[in-house]
Amino acid sequence: MPNQPQTSGGAPCSRSLTARPWGYLLLLLLFTLTLHAQQDLLHTVDAHYNHLRSLRCRYVESYSGMGITRFEYGTLTLKKPGLMRWSYDHPTGKVFILDGKFGWFYTPGDAQAQRIPAKQMDDLRTPLRLLLGHTELKKELDNIAIAAEGPDNLRITGVPKGLAARVKLLTLHVTSDGRITQMKLEEIDGATTEFTFTDMTENIPTDDKDFTFTPPPGVTIVNGTSPI
Repeated sequence: MPNQPQTSGGAPCSRSLTARPWGYLLLLLLFTLTLHAQQDLLHTVDAHYNHLRSLRCRYVESYSGMGITRFEYGTLTLKKPGLMRWSYDHPTGKVFILDGKFGWFYTPGDAQAQRIPAKQMDDLRTPLRLLLGHTELKKELDNIAIAAEGPDNLRITGVPKGLAARVKLLTLHVTSDGRITQMKLEEIDGATTEFTFTDMTENIPTDDKDFTFTPPPGVTIVNGTSPI
């Protein structure tokens, strides 16, 4: 008599095999939705800043590393294309200016002001320059990941291209409409620099002379490297 098909234990196995393609499709769908959500947020940030002509805000800067802990704050002004001014309230009078060709660093009381060609800048504030031109975050960052930390607090992480030898991770906190409220840079050596931005005013009137550095009397200009 021919052997009869064994049904005991066979049906559950058959159902399991049948269900697997649906599981794969579900995972693929979730992956696709996540990818679309990521691309939508990146596009929102890109579109927001690509439509700006200028921006002014308050900032708080904190640095920890190399045995140093520092807390500073002031006003940041950005203007396209490629202009940036950090005016410090604390320490009073400290300034960092990017005029499109050079970066200028000066602290009151110093006998010298540092000048660095913009193309050679390695200062960790320079990732903000991506907000001054044609922004496309997916081309500016490697290993991008996105997470939600609240209803209007989204986190974008990645490594800035060209800074992988120094920067371990860049974290941007953004709102749902694409405004960056916080930026944190973690360096390979363990140092951390964090900026928090508030009181943002967009498309304000600005003058190019606001981004020109004139050394005080008696202060000499030297070519230098980006300070900590």
